[in-house]
Amino acid sequence: MSQYVSRLQRRSQTAPHRLRLHRRPRRVAMLSVHTSPLHQPGTGDAGGMNVYIVELAQRLAAINIEVEIFTRATTGGLPPTVEMAPGVLVRHIDAGPYEGLNKEDLPAQLCAFTHGVMQAWAGHRPGYYDLVHSHYWLSGHVGWLAAQRWGTPLVHAMHTMAKVKNANLADGDTPEPAARVIGETQIVAAADRLIANTAEEREELVQHYAADPAKVAVVHPGVNLDRFRPADGRAAARARLGLPQDALIPLFAGRIQPLKAPDILLRAVAVLLDRRPDLRSRILVPVVGGLSGSGLAKPEGLQKLASRLGIADVVRFHPPVGQEQLADWFRAASVLVMPSYSESFGLVAIEAQAAGTPVLAAAVGGLPVAVADGQTGFLVRGHDPAAYARVLRDFADNPALTPRMGEAAARHAQFFGWDTAAAATADVYVAAAQSHRRHVRSHHG
Repeated sequence: MSQYVSRLQRRSQTAPHRLRLHRRPRRVAMLSVHTSPLHQPGTGDAGGMNVYIVELAQRLAAINIEVEIFTRATTGGLPPTVEMAPGVLVRHIDAGPYEGLNKEDLPAQLCAFTHGVMQAWAGHRPGYYDLVHSHYWLSGHVGWLAAQRWGTPLVHAMHTMAKVKNANLADGDTPEPAARVIGETQIVAAADRLIANTAEEREELVQHYAADPAKVAVVHPGVNLDRFRPADGRAAARARLGLPQDALIPLFAGRIQPLKAPDILLRAVAVLLDRRPDLRSRILVPVVGGLSGSGLAKPEGLQKLASRLGIADVVRFHPPVGQEQLADWFRAASVLVMPSYSESFGLVAIEAQAAGTPVLAAAVGGLPVAVADGQTGFLVRGHDPAAYARVLRDFADNPALTPRMGEAAARHAQFFGWDTAAAATADVYVAAAQSHRRHVRSHHG
């Protein structure tokens, strides 16, 4: 017994922070290289992942897990640290020129980013961070090195995967490079735990990247149920946004790029109006979002498509809006349309449903989890515009469909609160710490 105690004492002297880790970690270093949690979702590369990181960090802080988010500085003169909320600190790291770097250019800046992370860490006592949680493969590479250097567990969330995206490419979209596939494979092998948004994503990690099933935990992303709620209803939201009260309003909200397939919605509307010209006077199609990814190559592409299809008079393009106004757009819509080719979860679908609006979506990725087909919306297999047009016609001909499905949608969304997601993530942290300790023990005999 005394031998065991003295061995424990020796171990506690060499690694004082490791013994705490059967409890929840106290401080997590969260890495988000290519997109800042302070950026406006729907612009550039900012989207669902930004919302995910912001909400998760705030909810973790609320259960006494401090979070420091490391992200790349994208404009000059930013303060080195910004307190985003009590217990949540954003650290801006200088890595490469501020402006004009695409996501594709960032692998070359990972060394500089890692250097910045290490500099921030060097100012702290040993054991300052209990765990590293990286988001997306670029951050995973930095996290792999940081976790190894600091002797902490690594938890990684893919958000999207190159092999899955490449298997579901939109026409004319650019495939993800081999370097990303290699990078993702390395991170899957290195992480103590992987977080998947859905059971399907878990299967994809195992199937495409040979992930150990025991290392993959499924945690559904949440939705901010205080912000996204039916509030004072559809008529009031339409009045605030200056939209016609009796119109059929199929809404697209998201980044404008081939992957998200806003063109499918436009083509579906063209098919619908071709078959039902009487609907032209009472349909309005808002496209709310900014150009992103390979969509940047053709900035006017969607406007030109609307003109070519002869529906420019019913389509309205709006720049990305803040979360509060986005909630109003969801409330105002008859249906949110998400014809994406690939979605790891489809956070926008849950947000719209929480606001009381049904969703018409492609049956891809996490969308079959987010949308209860036939109850809170409709799932379409494939990307045939005519199939989407048929559902839109049902909404046009049956005005009661939107409020009826919208009520069911709001109830369904209640299962996706961020508090649930944060508690489940904290459990993953504990499991990662335990397996990390076992791994360290086995290597040190």
